[in-house]
Amino acid sequence: MGTFRIEGGHSLFGELTPQGAKNEALQVICAVLLTPEEVQISNIPEIRDVLKLIELLEELGVQVDKLAHGHFKFKAENPNLDYLQSPEFRKKAAALRGSIMIVGPLLARYGMGIIPTPGGDKIGRRRLDTHFEGFMSLGAQFEYVPEEKLYRVSGKPLTGASMLLDEASVTGTANIIMAAVMAEGETTIFNAACEPYIQQLCSMLNSMGARISGVGSNLLRITGVPYLAGTSHTCLPDMIEIGSFIGMAAITQSEITIKNCRLDMLGPIPRVFGRLGVKMEFRGDDIFIPAQEHYEIESFIDGSILTVSDAIWPGFTPDLISIALVTATQARGTVLIHQKMFESRLFFVDNLIDMGAQIILCDPHRATVIGLDRKTRLRGITMSSPDIRAGVALLIAAMSAKGVSIIKNIEQIDRGYEHIETRLNALGAHIERVD
Repeated sequence: MGTFRIEGGHSLFGELTPQGAKNEALQVICAVLLTPEEVQISNIPEIRDVLKLIELLEELGVQVDKLAHGHFKFKAENPNLDYLQSPEFRKKAAALRGSIMIVGPLLARYGMGIIPTPGGDKIGRRRLDTHFEGFMSLGAQFEYVPEEKLYRVSGKPLTGASMLLDEASVTGTANIIMAAVMAEGETTIFNAACEPYIQQLCSMLNSMGARISGVGSNLLRITGVPYLAGTSHTCLPDMIEIGSFIGMAAITQSEITIKNCRLDMLGPIPRVFGRLGVKMEFRGDDIFIPAQEHYEIESFIDGSILTVSDAIWPGFTPDLISIALVTATQARGTVLIHQKMFESRLFFVDNLIDMGAQIILCDPHRATVIGLDRKTRLRGITMSSPDIRAGVALLIAAMSAKGVSIIKNIEQIDRGYEHIETRLNALGAHIERVD
């Protein structure tokens, strides 16, 4: 198990280029199963979760060639569907939550899909009902084998249908879209997720010959086509990493420029961190963050305490709630952090309290942060990363703390951030990876 040793108290200076978007990469890589032709995808982040998914596709029989860093060529000409029945597939697919999104493409092209209960972050309940209810609306038969923790769907041809998703699940929407693009007739999806990742997936599928309209809205219309061709696609920069760098710059009093951010796709992220007091300048497609000795949390118009809460897009993404919370610990003022979607995502604040942060955990979903305004620095402690986003939040806290911090279980961080210590050390951080 890997460990980070962080010497806190060092400001950073320089430029950072965000990696490709992890959540988009997981979707578009699964989409290569929809065509026998060649698909090239660039700006893929070479992180654990993404590389494990690519390895899973290779073992399924997809030809994969790495052309350059982050640039891969895929050809799913003749996948070995028997592999889906193997113990090796069940073990590897169960270790990766993104594996659920191979089911939609397999169902669309071959009329069947199998997946074990997938893993991922331990941040609370993450049910899969939306995926399978969508498949059943398209005419698929569904079976759950509880003693094997195995899901099966089958049905061909699929038939277009009108459906209302019970939740605007990003992965659920992506899976249903990929199943519907080759279904007979028209599919209408109400309450669809509309995150930039979904928009990018739809753009890629349309370039392959799919007919999807309403992209960017919560109402998608899909006219099925009998065949999809190959294409080339480039992933967006990772907006979660961009938000993490914004919070990191503020709490560590760093002057950094985040390059090539695709500001048009960041939604409310800069505005939310601006309300926490972080100053930013937008220079073309870059974000410049000056070193700030103090930053102050805004209040609502009537003077009441600011609330930062997550919401479905175009609301504030839940993946940055942990970063916003950590950023607030050294601000001037008070904020209520409300994590609505996952009931276990705020439990990492116990570590921040041990570091000296003033936080009241009101319940599993809400925490009140009383900013220290740098009058008292956080102190280094030994802790463990519970999930990807909390792990990076703890890393950011450790970078601002007095003394040395130890973060265990950094495999969680590696699942979402590529060579994070190398990139930050190049700007002046003191992070050592210890195996």
